[in-house]
Amino acid sequence: MIRVRFAPSPTGYLHVGGARTALFDWLFARKNGGKFILRIEDTDTERSSVESEKSIIDDLKWCGLEWDEGPDIDGPYGPYRQSERVKSGIYNIYVDELIKNEKAYYAIYDKEDKKKVVKKTFSFQEADSYKRKGYSVTVNFKIEDGKTSFVDLAKGRMEFDNSTFDDLVIVKSNGYPTYNFAVVIDDHLMGITHVVRGEDHLTNTPKQIMIYEALGWPLPVFMHIPLILGPDRTPLSKRHGGTSVDYFRSYGIMSKAFMNYLALLGWGTQDEIFDPFEKVNDFELEKLSNKPAVFDYAKLEWVNGQHMRKMPLEELLEEFKKWISNYKREDVHWFEDEEYAKSVLEICRQKVNTLKVLEEFARPFFVEKSEMEEKAKDLLELEYTPRYVNLALQKLDKLDRWEIDEIEKAIRDIASREDVSKKKFFQILRAALLGKTVTPGLFESVYVLGKRRTESRLSSIMKERR
Repeated sequence: MIRVRFAPSPTGYLHVGGARTALFDWLFARKNGGKFILRIEDTDTERSSVESEKSIIDDLKWCGLEWDEGPDIDGPYGPYRQSERVKSGIYNIYVDELIKNEKAYYAIYDKEDKKKVVKKTFSFQEADSYKRKGYSVTVNFKIEDGKTSFVDLAKGRMEFDNSTFDDLVIVKSNGYPTYNFAVVIDDHLMGITHVVRGEDHLTNTPKQIMIYEALGWPLPVFMHIPLILGPDRTPLSKRHGGTSVDYFRSYGIMSKAFMNYLALLGWGTQDEIFDPFEKVNDFELEKLSNKPAVFDYAKLEWVNGQHMRKMPLEELLEEFKKWISNYKREDVHWFEDEEYAKSVLEICRQKVNTLKVLEEFARPFFVEKSEMEEKAKDLLELEYTPRYVNLALQKLDKLDRWEIDEIEKAIRDIASREDVSKKKFFQILRAALLGKTVTPGLFESVYVLGKRRTESRLSSIMKERR
């Protein structure tokens, strides 16, 4: 059975590169009827945190990536946190085996120069006596002479000269295994068949292969996919902008659109707008691009906008509700009248690409005294503003049917008068009704606001100018 794993370190937020790797792992497992495993690699005791782990798990779930085995649901190869595996003694068995076969040794370090090894020994008793005397002791894996090679699913045959590597620390002085050792033990014991990860791990692979071979274990299939780059074609980092999944969530990118865009970064498909979870059967790991993908923030927003406009209105409402709940704490009564809310979202989504901007566009429809833009304030201070507003009030009040075509006809009738500037009239109405000069379509906005709200807001402007 195909078994793949995503193994983040809980030392920060989930990076978009990690989310993309997890997506490709998930698609590969599902396509082949395999298992997708989540493992938390928290042996960095100084930097790992429970908060970070919770954040990563929450982001992965938001991405729609559900796992078959993991720290929150367990499974037959647990525990799925490396710290818990340390406590259970899993790694000690293989440390002892390597030392017994003289493939690894205890390294005792100088008390003054912490990087200088003053003695090597295969004796636990001797190493322990030094440790009790205050010396720092690690377990180091011996790098043998020769070359280490493997076939990478993306890059073909790779070969490394072992002389380029120093002996490898596999157990730190605090007793915790290092990444390169623990990952080998865990991948083997968990039956991982394919290791798919970023090419920044490429130089770790020969070190890990040496440990596999020293223990007499078969290798998994390795695949190192190109990193995601920023616009300057250097690895995507904070200097380019937000890089965490949480950042894009807070920015108002929706999960389905986010995963759609990540899939485009390496997976060549005929479509641009799609749900990758519905294209499982089209996914082929071997056909992922071996060229670096450039992260285009504007393209991501565009993809998100396409999803916003195409999805059913009910679905958009639910997405908007969740975003408001997670990222907006203000006392705005967004959803007292859900039919009204849907009408507002319908006209607003035509001009926006993120939930954040959708909220900015929609807010004036729900707040009677919204914060007015300076340009809008200036328009309402014009000498002829009261007359324009009064003309609108009179014309709209006489409407028998509150329909868009009737509203448009009434407003255009006023705008056609010789003593009225059409452009200024439309701008003043936008400012008076919504406090902004850029809004959804004017006629659609008036219709959605309804007769009561429209007349109330226009009357309020008249009172303020008296």
